[in-house]
Amino acid sequence: MKEIRFYRANEKPYGAFSNLYKRDIEFEGTVFPTAEHAYQAGKARKPQVREWLLAAPSPSLLAMAAHGLYVWDIAPEWSKTKFDRMKRVLTAKYSQHDDLRKLLLGTGDAVLIETATVDNAVNRLWGEVNGKGQNKLGQLLMEVRDELLASVPRRRATSRSTGAKPKRATRSAGETTGDGVNT
Repeated sequence: MKEIRFYRANEKPYGAFSNLYKRDIEFEGTVFPTAEHAYQAGKARKPQVREWLLAAPSPSLLAMAAHGLYVWDIAPEWSKTKFDRMKRVLTAKYSQHDDLRKLLLGTGDAVLIETATVDNAVNRLWGEVNGKGQNKLGQLLMEVRDELLASVPRRRATSRSTGAKPKRATRSAGETTGDGVNT
């Protein structure tokens, strides 16, 4: 079985599978600049912390800041809900952009593997480092791919618009926070 490995958002063509890939997505009534923004927006317990995270000047700095939140700044049950949220974010990303959907569907039955270079708990959870890790992002991408494939005939017959105009994720600097690893 074929494998497709990806990691950096700027790698062609599969860098688009990275959550840091810059492509707006509408999620929960808000337009976010990346999938990482949409995902991490759900992690903060307090609106001030959420706004602080979203004010990060790049998706990679957003991810670093979110990985460093104090436990009391993280939404209750995050460890139980984060994979479902990620899958919903990925579904939105690949449902809203024809080119990204075609890229994902074009991988056929290949195993998708996020392959990081820095060995840490976050990279081993969402991907692999030196062949070791859970590859949760790759698994979720493959699930989304399978669901998109199954819905192709009826996807065009339904509208994803609810009529409500989505709000844009705001970026404001100010509050600070920091802490341990809980992605």
